[in-house]
Amino acid sequence: MALPYLEAVLGFMILMYIFETYLNIRQHAALKLPTLPKPLEGVVSQEKFEKSRAYSLDRSRFRFIHEAVTILMDTAILYFGILPWFWKKSGEFVAYAGLNVENEIIHTLSFLAGVMIWSQITDLPFSLYSNFVIESRHGFNKQTLGLFIRDIIKGIGLSIILGPPIVSAIIYIVQKGGPYLAIYLWGFMFVLSILMMTLYPILIAPLFNKFTPLPEGELREKIEKLAASLKFPLKKLFVVDGSTRSSHSNAYMYGFFNNKRIVLYDTLVQQCKNTEEIVAVIAHELGHWKLNHTMYSFIAVQILSFLQFGGYTLVRNSKDLFRSFGFDTQPVLIGLIIFQHTVIPVQHLVSFGLNLVSRAFEFQADAFAKKLGYSAPLRAALVTLQEENLSAMNTDPWYSAYHYSHPPLVERLAALDEPGSKKED
Repeated sequence: MALPYLEAVLGFMILMYIFETYLNIRQHAALKLPTLPKPLEGVVSQEKFEKSRAYSLDRSRFRFIHEAVTILMDTAILYFGILPWFWKKSGEFVAYAGLNVENEIIHTLSFLAGVMIWSQITDLPFSLYSNFVIESRHGFNKQTLGLFIRDIIKGIGLSIILGPPIVSAIIYIVQKGGPYLAIYLWGFMFVLSILMMTLYPILIAPLFNKFTPLPEGELREKIEKLAASLKFPLKKLFVVDGSTRSSHSNAYMYGFFNNKRIVLYDTLVQQCKNTEEIVAVIAHELGHWKLNHTMYSFIAVQILSFLQFGGYTLVRNSKDLFRSFGFDTQPVLIGLIIFQHTVIPVQHLVSFGLNLVSRAFEFQADAFAKKLGYSAPLRAALVTLQEENLSAMNTDPWYSAYHYSHPPLVERLAALDEPGSKKED
């Protein structure tokens, strides 16, 4: 007797939607609270709180609608057999074009082209509303419609250039992998991730943003001095024009071994009240590097990736699994898609676990910056960025624990204020 794989997947998708909607309702109630959390009274201005509250409530209402539409589409696609129908139609298109429909790579690329078109069409209304209504209403969106469309075209172009060789390689590996398939798939994805981490900041990111060296001056000198004191191999220090798209702010670092780069958003430089606040943010980021958080996260992702491929190899030849989803054949890509759906429960648990680890890393990086003497400016920077980004001031603890990879501001400030806190160990 065939197991009801499809019914189980649909059931869990709906249960997760109900659970996450419950969390969203709790968070929406927290966002409606008319007063600041007590620890933030006198720290965050009332004007910024009111703006933050309005922005967060707008985002929350949008989330309810977006997630409702998404679950309806996803369940309909699975329940009504649209996935196998789409696979069949993509094969007919290949045959109509005079190509070899028996070639799984060509058939798969035709299928993915249709999926990409469908995704662009269904995502477009939400992207437009998010950027040009909500973000614009609250002063964040800086994109013109022309720039928005150019970004979409560039993204599609990159998918057309990068997608076919990657998909072709995965199909070939699965077809030829034999008993060591999981190792081969993991090895390919490992090399690909290293390659993309190397090429993305050099070739891809500049297609969307302009990176310029941070000008000589006090800020540059302080960052270079801090990096040198920690033996951080800083090679380049950039400012990126994030303000061309949004007034949200950020900072990050990238690079391998002795070739590290730090990138500051121009909005971060503009929003922080002084250079000490910016340097404190960089001290936090350097804490992640010094404490090997990036390496630990990368290793965790690689282990999870290998386990996923191992699980896929156990079910890829299951005819019952494919038939449950409406397929008479067993295409490689479809097998990967179906497998991802069947392990959704595990993925949610893993995501929750990774969030807990990420939050612990954030506390540790804050404590690292504090030990360097940046407690006061980091505290001021966190408040400034919270205000400028209109981040939620009131958060529901259940929602925060499940969704947030960074601790809420109240918790971070409390940790910074605690002398001899365990978070500093």
